[in-house]
Amino acid sequence: MKMILLVEDSKFLRLASERALKKAGYAVVSTDDGQKALQLAQESLPDAILLDMLLPNIGGDQVLRLLKNDPITAQIPVVVLSSLSQRNEGRLKQDGAAAYFEKSKLNLESDCSALLKVVDAAMN
Repeated sequence: MKMILLVEDSKFLRLASERALKKAGYAVVSTDDGQKALQLAQESLPDAILLDMLLPNIGGDQVLRLLKNDPITAQIPVVVLSSLSQRNEGRLKQDGAAAYFEKSKLNLESDCSALLKVVDAAMN
C-alpha cells in the first residue's frame, strides 16, 4: 500500500482529504505543521507528499525547499496544495514540486478524482 504524507493546516480539508485518500487505497500520515512535516517525511519516507503552502511554524515553500535539499527526502514527489492561483506553479516546480493542485478545484464531498489523478501521476 502506498503511503501519502498529507500536510494541511485546515482541519476540515485535512480530514476530508485523508478520508478520500484512504478510500482510494492509500495509507495516510497527516500533520498541520511544517516542522512536523519535515520530521514525518524523514521518519516515514512516504511515496508522495501533499503539501499546503500556508502552514504554521515553517511555510510550505520553505518545507518544499528543505525536502528537496535533503538527500533522504529529495526523491519523494511533492504535490503542492494551494489556495493561491496557478501563477505560482512555475516557481514551485522550479523548487522541486512534482505537481500543483489548486484547492478551489477540490470537491471533497462528491468527487476527489481530480486530486487522485494528480497524486497518481506524481508517483509514476
